[in-house]
Amino acid sequence: MEKLMDEQCEDNCIGTEPGSDNLSKARVDEQTAVELAELFKALGDPTRVKMIYALLEQELCVHDLCVVLDMAQSAVSHQLRYLRNVRIVKRRKAGKTVYYSLDDDHVKEIFTQTLQHLHHS
Repeated sequence: MEKLMDEQCEDNCIGTEPGSDNLSKARVDEQTAVELAELFKALGDPTRVKMIYALLEQELCVHDLCVVLDMAQSAVSHQLRYLRNVRIVKRRKAGKTVYYSLDDDHVKEIFTQTLQHLHHS
């Protein structure tokens, strides 16, 4: 009960002044919220996290990812397709071999910042 009381405004709180831009700046549009949620959903799976970690420093072919993750090619391909759909990874074909890498530096930054946050004490 004590914690619930700490999260409420005081009885005499009048909130933010009407017409203030402060509250409109605090609101994210629906499409952006959905896209952000999809990105974090993608990062919410341990297998996909392992894939992203493996791709942090270098591009890898599907076979190499199968070896690193100790997974079947069909399972790796399924996860890579998901990660491509949310623009976390991209692919490059060289002959019959398909190489995967992180889509851009933003993905690497998000991932490494999150790792640093986890290891911060």
